[in-house]
Amino acid sequence: MEQKLTLQQKLLQKLSPQQIQVIKLLEIPTLQLEQRIKKELEENPVLELESDNPENHDDNNSEDVDQDTDLDNEEFSVDDYLTDEDEIPSYKTNTNNYSKDDKYIDIPFSVGITFHESLYDQLGMITLAEGDRQLAEYIIGNIDDDGYLRRDLLSISDDLAFNLNMEVPEEKLEEILHIVQQFDPPGVGARDLRECLLLQLKYRQGNNHELAHVIIKDYFEEFTRKHYEKIKRKLDLSDEELKQGIDQVLKLNPKPGSAYSNPMNKSNQHIIPDFILENIDGELSLSLNQQNMPELKINDSYLEMMHALAKHNKQKNKDQKDALVFVKQKVDSAKWFIDAIRQRNHTLLLTMSEIINFQKEYFKEGDETKLRPMILKDIAEKTNLDISTISRVSNSKYIQTHFGIFALKYFFSEGLQKEDGEEVSTREIKKILQECIENEDKLKPLTDEKLTRILKEKSYNIARRTVAKYREQLDIPVARLRKKL
Repeated sequence: MEQKLTLQQKLLQKLSPQQIQVIKLLEIPTLQLEQRIKKELEENPVLELESDNPENHDDNNSEDVDQDTDLDNEEFSVDDYLTDEDEIPSYKTNTNNYSKDDKYIDIPFSVGITFHESLYDQLGMITLAEGDRQLAEYIIGNIDDDGYLRRDLLSISDDLAFNLNMEVPEEKLEEILHIVQQFDPPGVGARDLRECLLLQLKYRQGNNHELAHVIIKDYFEEFTRKHYEKIKRKLDLSDEELKQGIDQVLKLNPKPGSAYSNPMNKSNQHIIPDFILENIDGELSLSLNQQNMPELKINDSYLEMMHALAKHNKQKNKDQKDALVFVKQKVDSAKWFIDAIRQRNHTLLLTMSEIINFQKEYFKEGDETKLRPMILKDIAEKTNLDISTISRVSNSKYIQTHFGIFALKYFFSEGLQKEDGEEVSTREIKKILQECIENEDKLKPLTDEKLTRILKEKSYNIARRTVAKYREQLDIPVARLRKKL
């Protein structure tokens, strides 16, 4: 068999540690950046906050740069002691941080008892054999934050056999699950929505609750599909009786676990805007939110130590060479981090400025109908940045305006042409859809076909499937599920 050698030339791009650092910092919002800076200050002794003395503020900055430049001219190379691979410093992650100008007060934050802690507490108040208690703990551990046991009992039985060497039949797990299902909040431990609602109705009294129980137990599919006429006919109910029964079902909680505070729940997190836009006498003024952002510099003592170690490098012993390498690593790491922060701020301001220029009419008053169609590519072309960079800047970032706080993603939307050739934002079409559905007759909700006709009457010539897509993006159910009694 003849072997043939070929020569191929490939062009590959490899990101430097500095570039990776900038990319990572671009992705994170202001709050996480504060945490990142605090962690970097803890990890790198060379990095420190700028002097509190305003007279020395600028001098210190320029002096650090000059000293660092002098070091580069020294007859000394770290390569004498270190391979390239070892020279790459590690960049660390997050905790909280405060500006030097802020008075720090440690205020405890109470998040209350968590959902799972409540279940374990209730388990501790009942009498169970040790083996049964262990099974109950395992089942509680498999209940999700909404309060559901999403895994079937056979899978849990297999887990117990493989992980804990416990042979437990499904029947036994069912028995333990019924115990857990008696805990608060009502509906906990259900395996589906139907069981969750039935558990909540189990201990409620009254004719309406009994009717609600029958509806969920025997006519759940008809209820979810809102086939109310079929339920009324089969149970021989009047409109008023059916309405009272349905009303009791609608008062139940489909996610019982959500009633508990969850410190990790994103909806509980306070939004810190990354940008601040002010309208001053009709002129728009953009700035980065730097309220808690400390100014960073390189510690002078380490720079002096580096100068001292760099002199007469031929006469150094191993310990001195190791010390020199360590200090050089930390100085380089600090330089790169400070530069990465500056590049991040520049890129963020450049990108947001172009977004504001593109949507200037909207940002003057916040009129949603004046939002122009805008995609990532539009801003990438104006900033001469890559689309992926614009995406990183836009992701998880917020801007505070004189008419509210908005995610940057809000300003991006695709375009569509009206019959007269005018290009409009898909957001404008979605707003019309939302208004139509909010004002519809709930006894006869508008179907997607009717919504399509309404839009065509307004010169928006789009297909029914597109209307359905926009409706789904607005998280609005189909007409049948919007029907009310």
